Amino acid sequence: MSQIRDEKLAVSGEHKIEWVRRNCPLLRSLEEDFSREKPFAGKKIALSIHLEAKTAYLCKVLAAGGAEMYITGSNPLSTQDDVAAALVKAGLNVFAWHGATEEEYEAHIRETLSHQANIIIDDGGDLVHMLHTEMKDQLPYVIGGCEETTTGIIRLQAMERARQLEFPMVKVNNADCKHLFDNRYGTGQSVWDGINRTTNLIVAGKIVVVAGYGWCGKGVSMRAKALGARVIVTEIDPIKAIEAVMDGFEVMPMKKAAQYGDFFVTVTGCAGVIDEEDFMEMKDGAILCNAGHFDVEIDMKRLREIAEEQEEMRNNIIGYRLSTGAWIYVLAEGRLVNLAAGDGHPAEIMDMSFAIQALSAKYLAEHENELTEKLIDVPREVDLEVADRKLRFLGKEIDVLTPYQKEYLGSSAL
Repeated sequence: MSQIRDEKLAVSGEHKIEWVRRNCPLLRSLEEDFSREKPFAGKKIALSIHLEAKTAYLCKVLAAGGAEMYITGSNPLSTQDDVAAALVKAGLNVFAWHGATEEEYEAHIRETLSHQANIIIDDGGDLVHMLHTEMKDQLPYVIGGCEETTTGIIRLQAMERARQLEFPMVKVNNADCKHLFDNRYGTGQSVWDGINRTTNLIVAGKIVVVAGYGWCGKGVSMRAKALGARVIVTEIDPIKAIEAVMDGFEVMPMKKAAQYGDFFVTVTGCAGVIDEEDFMEMKDGAILCNAGHFDVEIDMKRLREIAEEQEEMRNNIIGYRLSTGAWIYVLAEGRLVNLAAGDGHPAEIMDMSFAIQALSAKYLAEHENELTEKLIDVPREVDLEVADRKLRFLGKEIDVLTPYQKEYLGSSAL
């Protein structure tokens, strides 16, 4: 049933997944719990997340809980074929391969959703979108779903406003144990891992332009500063812009920042963040990459149209010579750089994010037919359970309120 590149790659994928398992104590503990409790017995889960080793281990944890898994990737360039093969060898259903065309990518999503899934686990909203457009016949089987990313939640909110969302979705990205750590520390490290391994250039002494100062943008900016860069932030939100200033960064419009940057990182969730006017202002040797979910933040279509010359400079780096004489370089085709040109977030970070995912899916299974809201916050007790477990695995302890302190805090006579 599966559709993957090469089943013979499984051994390499197994090694990758085992390394993740060893470094994800939270997920290991949930795997033990799920194996005993079987919260997903009789349930089918359709999942679309960047298909690499950490995602694969999440899939195995869900399968240990009794789920019948149907899996695809959420970006053609982030799928690792050996990891996909390892999951198939383990008995899970996978429809994905690295470098899929747009038509193949959509076909893989379609196949993933063709098996009467009860729970949807999405990363960016492609599964939910297809269910509500091309595959409405599958909607009656769905209990609800979980969304991993800021971009996906933006799409869900638009659907809810239009009264188009047909089933409950848990906003996993908004959980404290997700966005405070995954978006900030995970994105901050993995983006620069991807840039550094791809370019093999120094960051210290360079000017880095970061478009967007949400949690991901904060992480990217913080890591750039730690690497010795001068950082310029571009923003549309005046409050976030003030925060960037007080964090020690320059703030200016992209049209102005374009002439200064050595590295540009877009992380906004919006389209057309770097456009033709910006390209024409850039200096020779400027390096562009995207850390937002979809490859629309850098206007790659227009860049290809106006370039007078195009050349592959290095694996995952395409150079474009403009009429100004400047060469500008784009990493990973303008796709998500930390996964299309790297291995994504560190395992210890995804341990927390995927623990939130797993427990949110369990919450959906346990509350079937009870949920009335279409967009649901991660229950606070789930967030706190993940934090408590993580602290224990880190070997840390915290204070506990005494009965007197609880009484004091609960009193109106403070």
